[in-house]
Amino acid sequence: MYSIETKSLSKTFGNVKAVDDISFTVDSGEFFGFLGPNGAGKSTTMMILTTLLKPTSGLALVSGYNVVTQAKKVRQNIGYVQQETTVDEYLTGRENLILQARLNHISSDQINKRIDDVLNLIELSDKQNEPVVTYSGGMRKRLDIAGGLLHHPKVLFLDEPTVGLDIQTRRKIWEYIKKIHTEFGMTIFLTTHYMEEADQLCDRIGIIDYGKIQVIDSPKNMKNSVGNEILTLQIKDVDSRKSLISKLEKIQSISKITSDDDKITLFAPSGSDTIAEVFQLSSNLDIKIDTLSLKQPTLDDVFISYTGHEIRDEDSRFNRKHEHAKMKRLRA
Repeated sequence: MYSIETKSLSKTFGNVKAVDDISFTVDSGEFFGFLGPNGAGKSTTMMILTTLLKPTSGLALVSGYNVVTQAKKVRQNIGYVQQETTVDEYLTGRENLILQARLNHISSDQINKRIDDVLNLIELSDKQNEPVVTYSGGMRKRLDIAGGLLHHPKVLFLDEPTVGLDIQTRRKIWEYIKKIHTEFGMTIFLTTHYMEEADQLCDRIGIIDYGKIQVIDSPKNMKNSVGNEILTLQIKDVDSRKSLISKLEKIQSISKITSDDDKITLFAPSGSDTIAEVFQLSSNLDIKIDTLSLKQPTLDDVFISYTGHEIRDEDSRFNRKHEHAKMKRLRA
Protein backbone atom coordinates (compact mmCIF):
# COMPACT_ATOMS: atom_id res chain seq x y z
CA MET A 1 0.00 0.00 0.00
CA TYR A 2 1.23 3.47 -0.88
CA SER A 3 1.46 6.18 1.79
CA ILE A 4 -0.01 8.66 -0.69
CA GLU A 5 -1.85 7.97 -3.93
CA THR A 6 -3.70 10.34 -6.23
CA LYS A 7 -5.55 9.65 -9.47
CA SER A 8 -6.64 12.43 -11.84
CA LEU A 9 -6.78 14.88 -8.94
CA SER A 10 -8.06 18.38 -9.80
CA LYS A 11 -9.03 21.51 -7.90
CA THR A 12 -10.71 24.48 -9.56
CA PHE A 13 -11.25 27.97 -8.15
CA GLY A 14 -13.77 29.62 -10.45
CA ASN A 15 -12.26 29.45 -13.93
CA VAL A 16 -8.76 28.70 -12.65
CA LYS A 17 -7.40 25.15 -12.35
CA ALA A 18 -5.02 25.28 -9.39
CA VAL A 19 -4.45 21.51 -9.61
CA ASP A 20 -4.91 20.01 -13.06
CA ASP A 21 -5.48 16.25 -13.37
CA ILE A 22 -2.44 15.03 -11.44
CA SER A 23 -1.63 11.40 -10.59
CA PHE A 24 1.29 10.21 -8.45
CA THR A 25 2.21 7.80 -5.67
CA VAL A 26 4.52 8.03 -2.65
CA ASP A 27 5.98 4.88 -1.09
CA SER A 28 5.95 4.20 2.64
CA GLY A 29 9.01 5.80 4.28
CA GLU A 30 9.84 7.86 1.19
CA PHE A 31 10.88 11.51 1.33
CA PHE A 32 8.93 13.02 -1.55
CA GLY A 33 8.93 16.64 -2.67
CA PHE A 34 6.88 18.95 -4.86
CA LEU A 35 9.13 21.56 -6.44
CA GLY A 36 7.63 24.59 -8.12
CA PRO A 37 7.05 28.34 -7.88
CA ASN A 38 4.42 30.10 -5.81
CA GLY A 39 1.02 29.50 -7.38
CA ALA A 40 2.07 26.25 -9.07
CA GLY A 41 -0.43 24.12 -7.14
CA LYS A 42 1.88 22.71 -4.45
CA SER A 43 0.07 24.00 -1.37
CA THR A 44 -3.37 23.36 -2.88
CA THR A 45 -2.42 19.71 -3.41
CA MET A 46 -1.13 19.48 0.16
CA MET A 47 -4.31 21.04 1.54
CA ILE A 48 -6.36 18.41 -0.31
CA LEU A 49 -4.15 15.61 1.04
CA THR A 50 -4.47 16.97 4.60
CA THR A 51 -8.31 17.26 4.24
CA LEU A 52 -8.35 21.08 4.45
CA LEU A 53 -9.74 21.37 0.92
CA LYS A 54 -12.02 19.06 -1.03
CA PRO A 55 -10.94 18.19 -4.57
CA THR A 56 -13.13 19.23 -7.48
CA SER A 57 -12.57 15.80 -9.04
CA GLY A 58 -10.32 12.77 -8.81
CA LEU A 59 -9.17 10.51 -5.99
CA ALA A 60 -6.68 11.00 -3.15
CA LEU A 61 -5.69 8.39 -0.56
CA VAL A 62 -3.40 8.95 2.43
CA SER A 63 -2.34 5.88 4.46
CA GLY A 64 -5.01 4.03 2.50
CA TYR A 65 -7.84 6.36 3.55
CA ASN A 66 -9.92 8.52 1.24
CA VAL A 67 -9.34 12.22 2.02
CA VAL A 68 -13.02 13.05 1.39
CA THR A 69 -15.01 10.11 2.77
CA GLN A 70 -12.54 9.11 5.53
CA ALA A 71 -11.16 12.51 6.49
CA LYS A 72 -11.05 11.75 10.24
CA LYS A 73 -8.94 8.63 9.64
CA VAL A 74 -6.58 10.63 7.44
CA ARG A 75 -6.11 13.29 10.14
CA GLN A 76 -5.32 10.62 12.73
CA ASN A 77 -2.44 9.37 10.59
CA ILE A 78 -0.78 12.63 9.50
CA GLY A 79 1.21 15.53 10.84
CA TYR A 80 0.94 18.90 9.11
CA VAL A 81 3.35 21.83 9.43
CA GLN A 82 2.06 24.92 7.65
CA GLN A 83 4.16 27.51 5.85
CA GLU A 84 3.14 30.14 8.41
CA THR A 85 4.32 29.66 11.98
CA THR A 86 1.41 28.57 14.18
CA VAL A 87 3.02 28.53 17.64
CA ASP A 88 1.70 30.87 20.35
CA GLU A 89 4.54 33.26 21.09
CA TYR A 90 3.20 34.12 24.57
CA LEU A 91 3.39 30.50 25.73
CA THR A 92 6.64 28.71 26.47
CA GLY A 93 7.94 26.08 24.07
CA ARG A 94 6.79 23.30 26.35
CA GLU A 95 3.36 24.86 26.87
CA ASN A 96 2.89 25.01 23.11
CA LEU A 97 3.67 21.30 22.84
CA ILE A 98 1.33 20.44 25.74
CA LEU A 99 -1.45 22.26 23.87
CA GLN A 100 -0.65 20.35 20.67
CA ALA A 101 -0.59 17.05 22.55
CA ARG A 102 -4.04 17.67 24.03
CA LEU A 103 -5.46 18.74 20.67
CA ASN A 104 -4.18 15.44 19.26
CA HIS A 105 -5.77 13.46 22.14
CA ILE A 106 -2.46 11.98 23.33
CA SER A 107 -3.01 10.18 26.63
CA SER A 108 -1.86 12.13 29.69
CA ASP A 109 0.57 9.41 30.80
CA GLN A 110 2.48 9.74 27.48
CA ILE A 111 2.50 13.52 27.00
CA ASN A 112 5.60 14.40 29.01
CA LYS A 113 7.75 11.64 27.51
CA ARG A 114 6.76 12.48 23.95
CA ILE A 115 7.45 16.18 24.53
CA ASP A 116 10.83 15.39 26.09
CA ASP A 117 11.67 13.17 23.11
CA VAL A 118 10.83 15.75 20.43
CA LEU A 119 12.47 18.62 22.33
CA ASN A 120 15.65 16.56 22.52
CA LEU A 121 15.37 15.68 18.83
CA ILE A 122 15.12 19.33 17.72
CA GLU A 123 17.61 20.50 20.38
CA LEU A 124 15.28 22.87 22.22
CA SER A 125 15.29 21.22 25.66
CA ASP A 126 17.31 24.09 27.16
CA LYS A 127 14.80 26.67 25.83
CA GLN A 128 11.58 24.80 26.58
CA ASN A 129 10.54 26.98 29.53
CA GLU A 130 11.20 30.30 27.81
CA PRO A 131 8.42 32.26 26.04
CA VAL A 132 8.38 31.65 22.29
CA VAL A 133 8.47 35.43 21.77
CA THR A 134 12.17 35.17 22.65
CA TYR A 135 12.82 32.46 20.03
CA SER A 136 14.51 33.07 16.68
CA GLY A 137 12.68 32.29 13.43
CA GLY A 138 14.54 29.00 13.09
CA MET A 139 13.69 27.96 16.67
CA ARG A 140 10.00 28.72 16.09
CA LYS A 141 9.99 26.59 12.95
CA ARG A 142 11.67 23.72 14.81
CA LEU A 143 8.99 23.97 17.50
CA ASP A 144 6.31 23.95 14.78
CA ILE A 145 7.79 20.77 13.32
CA ALA A 146 7.98 19.21 16.81
CA GLY A 147 4.25 19.82 17.25
CA GLY A 148 3.57 17.85 14.07
CA LEU A 149 5.53 14.86 15.43
CA LEU A 150 3.96 14.43 18.87
CA HIS A 151 1.27 11.94 17.86
CA HIS A 152 3.75 9.84 15.82
CA PRO A 153 2.13 10.36 12.41
CA LYS A 154 2.64 7.91 9.57
CA VAL A 155 2.91 10.77 7.07
CA LEU A 156 4.38 14.22 7.82
CA PHE A 157 3.43 17.11 5.52
CA LEU A 158 5.82 20.07 5.41
CA ASP A 159 4.58 23.09 3.45
CA GLU A 160 7.52 25.36 2.50
CA PRO A 161 9.18 24.69 5.90
CA THR A 162 12.10 27.12 5.48
CA VAL A 163 10.52 30.01 3.58
CA GLY A 164 11.66 33.40 4.85
CA LEU A 165 14.64 31.98 6.76
CA ASP A 166 18.24 32.94 6.01
CA ILE A 167 20.38 30.33 4.26
CA GLN A 168 22.32 29.33 7.41
CA THR A 169 19.11 28.75 9.38
CA ARG A 170 17.54 26.99 6.40
CA ARG A 171 20.40 24.48 6.25
CA LYS A 172 20.12 23.88 9.99
CA ILE A 173 16.41 23.10 9.56
CA TRP A 174 17.37 20.64 6.80
CA GLU A 175 19.59 18.82 9.30
CA TYR A 176 16.69 18.47 11.75
CA ILE A 177 14.31 17.28 9.03
CA LYS A 178 16.84 14.65 7.91
CA LYS A 179 17.26 13.52 11.51
CA ILE A 180 13.47 13.29 11.94
CA HIS A 181 13.18 11.19 8.79
CA THR A 182 15.88 8.82 10.02
CA GLU A 183 14.59 8.68 13.60
CA PHE A 184 10.92 8.04 12.83
CA GLY A 185 11.21 6.35 9.42
CA MET A 186 8.02 8.11 8.41
CA THR A 187 6.86 9.23 4.98
CA ILE A 188 7.54 12.94 4.43
CA PHE A 189 5.82 15.06 1.79
CA LEU A 190 7.54 18.41 1.27
CA THR A 191 6.62 21.41 -0.86
CA THR A 192 9.31 23.93 -1.74
CA HIS A 193 10.43 26.44 -4.35
CA TYR A 194 14.07 26.16 -3.22
CA MET A 195 16.03 24.00 -5.65
CA GLU A 196 18.79 23.17 -3.16
CA GLU A 197 16.25 22.16 -0.52
CA ALA A 198 14.61 19.63 -2.83
CA ASP A 199 18.02 18.35 -3.94
CA GLN A 200 19.31 17.95 -0.38
CA LEU A 201 16.27 16.30 1.18
CA CYS A 202 14.15 14.36 -1.31
CA ASP A 203 14.38 10.78 -2.56
CA ARG A 204 12.13 11.77 -5.45
CA ILE A 205 10.83 15.09 -6.71
CA GLY A 206 7.76 16.04 -8.71
CA ILE A 207 8.21 19.26 -10.66
CA ILE A 208 4.84 21.03 -10.77
CA ASP A 209 4.02 24.13 -12.81
CA TYR A 210 0.63 25.75 -13.56
CA GLY A 211 -1.11 22.91 -11.72
CA LYS A 212 0.43 20.12 -13.80
CA ILE A 213 3.18 17.65 -12.90
CA GLN A 214 5.93 17.92 -15.50
CA VAL A 215 8.13 15.04 -14.31
CA ILE A 216 8.73 12.82 -11.26
CA ASP A 217 12.13 11.25 -10.58
CA SER A 218 15.11 11.28 -8.25
CA PRO A 219 17.22 14.48 -8.26
CA LYS A 220 20.18 12.52 -9.66
CA ASN A 221 18.21 11.02 -12.54
CA MET A 222 16.66 14.39 -13.33
CA LYS A 223 20.05 16.07 -13.60
CA ASN A 224 21.43 13.23 -15.70
CA SER A 225 18.46 13.38 -18.06
CA VAL A 226 19.08 16.92 -19.28
CA GLY A 227 22.56 16.18 -20.61
CA ASN A 228 26.05 16.15 -19.18
CA GLU A 229 26.74 19.87 -19.55
CA ILE A 230 24.76 23.11 -19.84
CA LEU A 231 25.83 25.95 -22.13
CA THR A 232 24.14 29.32 -21.61
CA LEU A 233 24.40 32.17 -24.09
CA GLN A 234 23.21 35.72 -23.64
CA ILE A 235 22.34 37.57 -26.85
CA LYS A 236 20.53 40.85 -26.35
CA ASP A 237 19.56 41.41 -29.99
CA VAL A 238 16.23 39.64 -30.60
CA ASP A 239 16.70 39.00 -34.34
CA SER A 240 20.22 37.67 -33.81
CA ARG A 241 18.98 35.35 -31.09
CA LYS A 242 16.23 33.93 -33.31
CA SER A 243 18.63 33.43 -36.22
CA LEU A 244 21.14 31.59 -34.07
CA ILE A 245 18.49 29.34 -32.51
CA SER A 246 17.26 28.27 -35.95
CA LYS A 247 20.78 27.17 -36.84
CA LEU A 248 21.51 25.55 -33.47
CA GLU A 249 18.43 23.35 -33.83
CA LYS A 250 20.20 21.57 -36.70
CA ILE A 251 23.21 20.50 -34.61
CA GLN A 252 22.65 16.84 -33.68
CA SER A 253 24.91 16.90 -30.62
CA ILE A 254 22.58 19.38 -28.88
CA SER A 255 19.86 17.39 -27.12
CA LYS A 256 17.63 20.33 -26.17
CA ILE A 257 17.38 24.12 -26.58
CA THR A 258 15.36 26.52 -24.44
CA SER A 259 15.09 30.31 -24.65
CA ASP A 260 14.06 32.64 -21.82
CA ASP A 261 14.28 36.44 -22.14
CA ASP A 262 17.68 37.15 -23.75
CA LYS A 263 19.22 33.78 -22.79
CA ILE A 264 19.62 30.62 -24.84
CA THR A 265 20.27 27.40 -22.89
CA LEU A 266 21.76 24.37 -24.66
CA PHE A 267 21.87 20.84 -23.23
CA ALA A 268 24.63 18.69 -24.72
CA PRO A 269 26.82 15.69 -23.78
CA SER A 270 29.98 17.70 -24.45
CA GLY A 271 29.66 21.40 -23.80
CA SER A 272 33.25 22.15 -24.78
CA ASP A 273 32.73 20.69 -28.26
CA THR A 274 29.43 22.55 -28.57
CA ILE A 275 31.12 25.87 -27.74
CA ALA A 276 33.32 25.54 -30.81
CA GLU A 277 30.29 24.94 -33.04
CA VAL A 278 28.41 27.86 -31.47
CA PHE A 279 31.28 30.26 -32.03
CA GLN A 280 31.62 29.10 -35.64
CA LEU A 281 27.92 29.66 -36.27
CA SER A 282 27.85 33.06 -34.58
CA SER A 283 30.89 34.14 -36.59
CA ASN A 284 29.30 33.03 -39.87
CA LEU A 285 26.11 34.92 -39.00
CA ASP A 286 28.01 37.93 -37.64
CA ILE A 287 26.17 37.60 -34.31
CA LYS A 288 27.56 39.05 -31.09
CA ILE A 289 27.39 36.76 -28.03
CA ASP A 290 27.28 39.00 -24.96
CA THR A 291 28.08 36.33 -22.37
CA LEU A 292 28.68 32.58 -22.37
CA SER A 293 28.90 30.07 -19.50
CA LEU A 294 29.40 26.29 -19.22
CA LYS A 295 28.44 24.19 -16.18
CA GLN A 296 27.20 20.84 -14.92
CA PRO A 297 23.39 20.51 -14.71
CA THR A 298 21.51 21.52 -11.55
CA LEU A 299 17.83 21.27 -10.62
CA ASP A 300 17.46 24.84 -11.94
CA ASP A 301 18.46 23.50 -15.34
CA VAL A 302 16.07 20.58 -14.97
CA PHE A 303 13.23 22.99 -14.21
CA ILE A 304 14.09 25.11 -17.28
CA SER A 305 14.34 21.97 -19.41
CA TYR A 306 10.83 20.78 -18.50
CA THR A 307 9.00 24.11 -18.20
CA GLY A 308 10.89 26.37 -20.62
CA HIS A 309 11.43 29.09 -18.00
CA GLU A 310 13.20 29.77 -14.72
CA ILE A 311 11.39 29.27 -11.43
CA ARG A 312 9.44 32.38 -10.49
CA ASP A 313 8.53 33.82 -7.11
CA GLU A 314 5.05 34.96 -8.04
CA ASP A 315 2.43 33.70 -10.44
CA SER A 316 -0.01 36.49 -11.22
CA ARG A 317 -2.13 34.07 -13.24
CA PHE A 318 -3.94 32.76 -10.17
CA ASN A 319 -1.81 33.11 -7.04
CA ARG A 320 -3.87 35.88 -5.43
CA LYS A 321 -7.18 34.19 -6.24
CA HIS A 322 -5.87 30.91 -4.89
CA GLU A 323 -4.66 32.45 -1.61
CA HIS A 324 -7.95 34.31 -1.13
CA ALA A 325 -9.95 31.14 -1.69
CA LYS A 326 -7.70 29.18 0.66
CA MET A 327 -8.07 31.65 3.51
CA LYS A 328 -11.83 31.92 2.96
CA ARG A 329 -12.12 28.13 3.20
CA LEU A 330 -10.01 27.95 6.38
CA ARG A 331 -12.06 30.65 8.12
CA ALA A 332 -15.38 29.06 7.22
